[in-house]
Formats: sequence, C-alpha cells, structure tokens
Amino acid sequence: MDKSNFAFGRMNFILLAVGMAVVIIGFILMGGEGSTADAYNPDIFSARRIKVAPVVCLLGFVSMIYAVVHKPKDE
Repeated sequence: MDKSNFAFGRMNFILLAVGMAVVIIGFILMGGEGSTADAYNPDIFSARRIKVAPVVCLLGFVSMIYAVVHKPKDE
C-alpha cells in the first residue's frame, strides 16, 4: 500500500493521541464533588478547577489542532 495516499502520517496520529490524553486529563482535573442544596462545597472554586484545568484543556486542544495541520515529512 502506498503511504503517500494517506492524509496523516504516523506522527500526526501520535500527536493527536497525546493531545486527546491532555484534554482528558484537563477534564479529570475539573471533576469533583459539587455543592448541593443542603451543603455548600467551597472546593468548586478551587484554583485547580477554575484556572489549571481549563488551561490544560486549552493546551490539549491547541496541540490537537497542531497535529492536524502538521505536515508529515516525506520518507
């Protein structure tokens, strides 16, 4: 099979997988217990959930965009 017919190379798929893993890690960082009608949980406004997790997700999405536009090298 001729590899020149593929739009993505092996490195593109690796970069996509790494970007998806980073996005999943960001969503996991956002997770946690929420507040209920009976009890207020101040952890919903922690720096991890408000600042760190969205930045991690953004970096993951940017890396996935880079993986799509990255031109595979001709071998």
